[in-house]
Amino acid sequence: MAGNGETNGVAREEEGQKRVGVLALQGDFREHAEILRGLGVEPVEVRAVEDLEGLAGIIVPGGESTTIGKMMVSSGLLDGIRSYYYKGGPVWGTCAGMVLAASATTGPRQPLLGLMNALVERNGFGRQVHSFEADLEVDGFEEPFTGVFIRAPFFEDVGPGVEVLSKVGDRVVAARGENILVTAFHPELTDDVRFHEYFLREVCSI
Repeated sequence: MAGNGETNGVAREEEGQKRVGVLALQGDFREHAEILRGLGVEPVEVRAVEDLEGLAGIIVPGGESTTIGKMMVSSGLLDGIRSYYYKGGPVWGTCAGMVLAASATTGPRQPLLGLMNALVERNGFGRQVHSFEADLEVDGFEEPFTGVFIRAPFFEDVGPGVEVLSKVGDRVVAARGENILVTAFHPELTDDVRFHEYFLREVCSI
């Protein structure tokens, strides 16, 4: 019989806990934390496996995916977040986080969480000089969302269980699974909080 506290390491909704983690090893985690705070959620900077305890969700932010991946390995968080996810914990990967969430990459081998049945192309839209913004049609959004793409990846192919939410041409730039969301762009660098609201409502159920 389950005792007080957590169920499978995931915060129980009936206890009213609204604590969402942001992986804080490298990248733009502070921007995510600020938006979460504005939405009435307590952000938790995750730097160690024990920081995952009791979270209602976790965001893996943009940054440099190979660097973040290596730091996740050394800190134990690669296995920690993977375990959290497979116990039902909600995860959202943005940009580098989308790369890390994939099951395979077209580029050189690197640490991956492997949470989503997808093949990812790192820097798929080009290097820093090719960064751009685009108005995206997003499944479930009434109005277009302005995506900020910075050395952005895309999913070249997706498998069963992956729902495509948005594309640029034929390139998948937003998708979700049962308890995971990924975006190739940076919602945290805009004033539009709809993706954060979507993650909290549709994926975290809070």
